[in-house]
Formats: sequence, C-alpha cells, structure tokens
Amino acid sequence: MRVVPLSFVLLLSTSAMSFASQAFDIVAHRGASGYLPEHTLEAMALAHAQGPAFIEQDLVLTRDNALVVLHDIHLETVTDVEQKFPNRAREDGRFYALDFTLAELKTLQVHERENADGTPVFPNRYQGKGHFTVTTFEEQLTSIAELNRLTGANIGYYPEIKSPAWHRAEGYDISKIVLDTLRAHNLDTPDANIYLQCFDFEEVKRIRSELGAKVKMVQLIADNDWGESPTNYAMLKTPAGMREAAQYVQGIGPWLGHVTQSTNPPSFELADWVQTAQAEGLQIHPYTFRLDALPPGITAEQLLQLIVGKWKFDGVFTDQVPPVKAFIEQIGQSAH
Repeated sequence: MRVVPLSFVLLLSTSAMSFASQAFDIVAHRGASGYLPEHTLEAMALAHAQGPAFIEQDLVLTRDNALVVLHDIHLETVTDVEQKFPNRAREDGRFYALDFTLAELKTLQVHERENADGTPVFPNRYQGKGHFTVTTFEEQLTSIAELNRLTGANIGYYPEIKSPAWHRAEGYDISKIVLDTLRAHNLDTPDANIYLQCFDFEEVKRIRSELGAKVKMVQLIADNDWGESPTNYAMLKTPAGMREAAQYVQGIGPWLGHVTQSTNPPSFELADWVQTAQAEGLQIHPYTFRLDALPPGITAEQLLQLIVGKWKFDGVFTDQVPPVKAFIEQIGQSAH
C-alpha cells in the first residue's frame, strides 16, 4: 500500500478548489498507444474517436525520402524487421528506418513496444493478433482531416521531427521535408491546428530562421544523458534558457519528472525555469501521463490534480486519453 503524506493530501484538496474551466489540451501520445500498437493507423483512428485535442505523429525518414510515423529511427523495438530482413542491421546491431524503402517498411508488422530482450515494455497492453503496419505522415494527415470532416470534430496534429542532426549527418534534411509536407497541406501557418515539436534546439532555431516556418512550435526538453540531441538541456532548463526559447517557440514539452524543484523530500513546487516559461507565456505540455507507469507513491487522480490544478499546465501527453478526459470533464462540471 502506498502512503501519501498528509501535506500532499492537504495540497491536493486546496488545489482542487482552484480549478478553472480553461481549455486543457489532451495530446494522444503516439495515438491511442495505451490500447493498440503505437503510431499505427488503427491507433490513430481510435485516438480520434476518444476525442483528444491533438494526435501525435513522430516522424522519421525512409531511404526514398518518405516520412513515416515511428517513435525511433530504429525498427526492431516495434516491428518484426529482424525476421523479415535479418541481414540488414548496421554494425551496431540496430535496424534503421533510413536503410529501407517505404515499400520495404510496408511489409513489416508492427507490434507492441519491446525491450532489447523481447519482453514487452508494458506487459498488460494489447495482446491480440491484429495485423498492424507502418504508416506514413501523409496517411495520418489525410485520415485525421477526413475523420474531422465526417464527424464534425476539430482534432489537431502534433508531429515531432525525430533526430534531425542524425538525419542530416546521413545526408537527409528531414526538417525541410516535414515543412514541405505541412505547406502542401496549408499547415505552416500560425493559426493552423497543429504544433510542430523537436528536442533539438539548434534545429528549432534553424527551422524558424533559415527554413522560415510559421507553424506553432514546441521545444521538447530532455536530460543531456538521454542522447536525444546535441542540445545542452542543463542550459535550456534555466530561466535564461526559457527566455531564449520563447523567442522561437510557443510552448515547451518537459518530462513530468523535471518540472518540480529538486528537494529532499520531493517538492511539488514548480522549478524556477518552468515558472519562467509560464511567465513568458509559453504553453506547457508535459509528457507522459500513463496509467500503467505512474510515479511511485501517487495515484492517477493525484497526478492529474497537480498537472491541472496546482501547476496549471496547458495540456498533457497521455497514452490513455479517456481517463484524462473524464477527469477534466469532472473538474469542469464542478467548477460551474
């Protein structure tokens, strides 16, 4: 049994009284990834039916310049590439999407995310025998637009440019290809229902300044030892870093584990740099709320009360849209 400190209970009870019915953006993280294999067309469609504000698409390139929706530049964690193309790994033993054509990727079957030893990352998620495939950005863009048209919904896009520095070192300008695609769909405008996100701050600046992007952008924030990009996140996670970021982006996407002050015992007060981001008017969309991977010692409702009530963030990435949406609707009803 988890024991929650009395101070935490009192904090949550007072926060609950301060909820307002302001807009809160629920972002379907990799589609409905808590229910179906991530980033598949089926996960996208289910996410749309669940009614989030946005659906996320992580983007990597194929050898023939097609944008595909995959969380990683590698394939083996979510597909059967080792069985279909056993001799196509690089010297590091990894299978890279960039080494395959779109036609080849379309022959792969997508499965639930696995660890290096083949065990599931989330053991209690989808265990069915459905056949799922790699999808393209074009397929997801047009499908979401059609579902919006057919249902009267207005669910937006939330693409992420994955590993742009790595792609450029391989001879591919993924950012330019993404922007060309957005422009073909009239999405590179400040009022389009989309956020474009990236971990690489230098690339964010390049996208804005050199490539002339007008789309709303979000700077994702990691730790330096995660290897997400060449960005110095220790510098970015300072008030000065947030003030610089605000010159280029409309929001930030921090990991939930980063947003509070580092104290012992843990504090529920926001770190100074997050407070600066809010003062600069940046949207705060942290990642990732997962029912099956909650921080220790806290319930799902308590975490949501912090995110919405105490910290007053503008949205959250989640693998499970329905419980987050139910919580927001309940709070909205109680606020009237």
